[in-house]
Amino acid sequence: MIRIGIAGLGFMGMVHYLSYEKSRGVKVAAICEMNKKRLTGDWRDIQGNFGPPGKKMDLSGISTYTSLDDMLEDPNIDMIDITLPPSLHADMACQAMKAGKDVFCEKPMALTAADCNRMARVSKNTGKQLFIGHVLPFAPEFAWALKEVRSGKHGKLLGGSFKRVISDPEWLPNFWSPKHTGGPMLDLHVHDAHFIRLLFGMPTAVITRGRQRGELAEYWNTQFCYEKPSYSVLATSGTIAQQGRSFNHGFEIHLEKATLMFEFAVIGKEGKYLCPPTLLDNKGRAKTVKLGDGDPMNSFASEIAEVVRCVRKNCRSEILNSDLARDAILLCHKQTQSLSRGRSVKV
Repeated sequence: MIRIGIAGLGFMGMVHYLSYEKSRGVKVAAICEMNKKRLTGDWRDIQGNFGPPGKKMDLSGISTYTSLDDMLEDPNIDMIDITLPPSLHADMACQAMKAGKDVFCEKPMALTAADCNRMARVSKNTGKQLFIGHVLPFAPEFAWALKEVRSGKHGKLLGGSFKRVISDPEWLPNFWSPKHTGGPMLDLHVHDAHFIRLLFGMPTAVITRGRQRGELAEYWNTQFCYEKPSYSVLATSGTIAQQGRSFNHGFEIHLEKATLMFEFAVIGKEGKYLCPPTLLDNKGRAKTVKLGDGDPMNSFASEIAEVVRCVRKNCRSEILNSDLARDAILLCHKQTQSLSRGRSVKV
């Protein structure tokens, strides 16, 4: 049994906690949180943009701490799950690994590529596992696309376009702080940057155009440039001021013998497919694919199952490893540079 200590009990901390409850071979043994009310099990003030609302929880049998130092001294904890603000990820992850704990850190890995490299070095030097919580490849539509691309049955990968746009998250403190969260580039688009890196590899350059809010990207379009002339890879992301459509994401992925596509949005308070997961084949058919009940919490359970598998086998995760996560951060910063400079930027 892998015993988890959760550091930070906000929305993502709650999502991870609920996912551990449904997972085999792992359990939450401790929680570290400065909000003492939440340590009593009263989570009714926790809110997010998906999943169940916060409620009163029974935390009996779980050790509670207000200090990470104290939790790291707990010999009953095998791995630290970091769901703290992004600005704290690097220091907390390094501290935990130096204390002999494996680490599962929520995305983004860190706010800078330098901090990502520091985390990776500590993992190598201590021999402790470092997983970065990029859940998108475990979401049903993206897992389906990844499987179809890698099957080889549709021929070579030619390119794709990706979209991830939200309404300005006014409920999220410090979202627009460069030193705390990093805005939509590092908190939102990093999902697609990671998936693009996973599918296509690292581009040679990026060209980004759009709007900025201070030094942060607000809304933009990016062309990812590759040495392979057949690759045409684009992404649109950012925020809009209107709150009527709180979330929108999708993709269109091109292969020699098929096109994979889907689009989902939350309009008003209703989540619905604008285009269900669909495969266009070379015979003129459009095949709609059914991918489960649509509960986003299932994606986090699949992600945690991957962490458990890798910890047990002491093996590297193909999807949750620090190299991919660091490259996603680097791609985000290169896009911001391109946007602010008004020109192509080499990666």
